[in-house]
Amino acid sequence: MRLKTSLLKEPKHKELVSCVGWTTADELYSCSEDHQIIKWNLLTCEATQVAKLPDDIYPIDLHWFPKSVGGKRQTQAENFVLTSSDGKFHLISKSGRVEKSVEAHCGAVLAGRWNYDGTALVTVGEDGQIKIWSKSGMLRSTLAQQGTPIYSVAWGPDSEKILYTSGKQLIIKPLQANAKILQWSYALEKPNTGSLFNIAWSIDGTQIAGACGNGHVIFAHVVEQRWVWKNYEITLTKRRTMEVRNVLNDAVDLLEFRDRVIKASLNYEHLVVSTSLQCYIFSTKNWNTPLIFDLKEGTVSLILQAERHFLLVDGGGIYLYSYEGRLISSPKFPGMRTDILNAQTISLSNDTLAVRDKSDEKVIYLFETSSGKPLGDGKPLSHKTEILEIALDQKGLTNERKIVFIDKNRDLYITSVKRFGKEQKIIKIGTMVHTLAWNDTCNILGGVQDERFTVWYYPNAVYVDKELLPKTLFEKDASEFSKNPQIVSFVGSQITIRRADGSLIHMNISPYPAILHEYVSSSKWEDAIRLCRFVKDQTLWACLAAMAVASKDMDTAEIAYASIGEIDKVKYIGSIKDLPSKESKLAHILLFSGNIQDAEMLLLQAGLIYQAIQVNINLYNWERALELAMKHKTHVDTVLAYRQKFLDDFGKKETNQRFLQNAEGLEVNWDKIKAKIELEIAKERERAAATPAVRASITIQH
Repeated sequence: MRLKTSLLKEPKHKELVSCVGWTTADELYSCSEDHQIIKWNLLTCEATQVAKLPDDIYPIDLHWFPKSVGGKRQTQAENFVLTSSDGKFHLISKSGRVEKSVEAHCGAVLAGRWNYDGTALVTVGEDGQIKIWSKSGMLRSTLAQQGTPIYSVAWGPDSEKILYTSGKQLIIKPLQANAKILQWSYALEKPNTGSLFNIAWSIDGTQIAGACGNGHVIFAHVVEQRWVWKNYEITLTKRRTMEVRNVLNDAVDLLEFRDRVIKASLNYEHLVVSTSLQCYIFSTKNWNTPLIFDLKEGTVSLILQAERHFLLVDGGGIYLYSYEGRLISSPKFPGMRTDILNAQTISLSNDTLAVRDKSDEKVIYLFETSSGKPLGDGKPLSHKTEILEIALDQKGLTNERKIVFIDKNRDLYITSVKRFGKEQKIIKIGTMVHTLAWNDTCNILGGVQDERFTVWYYPNAVYVDKELLPKTLFEKDASEFSKNPQIVSFVGSQITIRRADGSLIHMNISPYPAILHEYVSSSKWEDAIRLCRFVKDQTLWACLAAMAVASKDMDTAEIAYASIGEIDKVKYIGSIKDLPSKESKLAHILLFSGNIQDAEMLLLQAGLIYQAIQVNINLYNWERALELAMKHKTHVDTVLAYRQKFLDDFGKKETNQRFLQNAEGLEVNWDKIKAKIELEIAKERERAAATPAVRASITIQH
């Protein structure tokens, strides 16, 4: 990817151009020491004078007031701030009329920037001061002062920090008093085109304009950008032209567009391209007849794809489209700011959309893709600390959809997106994680944690058997990736990682875990066992063990656990298989996975009261066991007997008042208790052997 520059034959300004600023993706204003304000239209290649400034105003910097916040158009959107060499800044309308001038600094005002919602203006000057102003030009505070001029300043995306230059340093300073500042060094590049006094990126990030000392305004646009998916490589060769190359047969197709290409995404057998006015949808099976529809706004900032649909983000909102070009939904939430959404803070799957909130970075909003409505009970997912990155898994059933996220401590968590009143478990599965991505064909997760490249072959294992999770990982030294790598894609068994210097590294993982996922999703358990025996890999067996328990196939689970030497679990699985009823088996599978409350609820709903009480006795949940016995008026003596035996074994005396009260006048008769237990087991066997209609009547009788 590189920039292609262009200049007019003759400069429009007579003196050096000091500043430039974009109004739209194709319209730019420039100011010069010749006092002219010139408007440039890149679609028609026209440059026209808007106004001439007073002779005593020598412009240095300009910045347009934000057009919209949260999709709502700002009333001052047609104004810009202009800083000048006389120590003032000026609020100027789009027609070039000076609305207000404010004395700001001693010496020149070197830069001025509106924050993202237009509620504040920051200026810096030759006097080394940083000042914050209201949008009407009233001084709010002097944020900092140093002995050298400050040449440039920028707001953080949350409008709570600013970045400014200080000699050879860049400094980040929070607006809060006494907050810690951050600085680091930067490298300086000097182009051969002469002095550049100011540069500005267009709103869509595809074009850049520079203010030159010889009176020229230089323009550049991004070309040779590349997108790769499987055997297809697509290159943006010109502003309106793409080249598609199939590396298998070296076939080449040229895609021509009416307008300039702004964004593109290639995935799931489709290429989605947004221009300044339209959206094009190409199938990899046919490059000749794209689906085309008009865009409401031409400033598309992000395209995300899932297998069944894709998402566009622009200044007006979030829009979900089918690959047939049909608008599916447009999710919204309070305080939504689309201008700062990126691939790390929004994630899409076939049935779910997840968006991290900007006003509260501990919150993730979850939506149904089909309707755009909040998922489940409508409550967002909340975490204890700020969230940096989110990602939804791409395969499987809707009610099994999982989301992973990295918080500000760089810990990696996983949780279910299904939320109906019941609080879902949020479980940590990694530490010091810098980047992550789900596989496109199965729910395998890749990431870089600490200095190791890690693949979680079956992250769901943490919900089935926590002890298995470490055995389902693949790890490799990640020192070759340098600092701050980013996973670009995880397609099939190939992972593409971009290093901090921009270079790409491709690496492959074993194809067998993906094949195992495919067999299990199709319930081909014999094929899955045969694969594991062929590969002879403990990691694969561990994955199969967890998958089998999750699918409640205990025969396969028994074989897999035996293959990794988990003998105690093999014995427990054997005891589960010997249980008389289906409900008891399911309950003990839930217990095996640590889901105690779900297991108890299942037994109670099935009318297996004693079994629910016994589960709590076995887990030493004495108070809950007594509570159930008293509520259902059965087996109170059983609970008290087991409680007393437990205390006797440890040489302790009863101190719990509830147990003391219920034990008054009660004599433990173990023969009687054992007879009651045998009767309960016989009832369960009788119930399990009966037809559904008879089973219902047995439950009522008992």
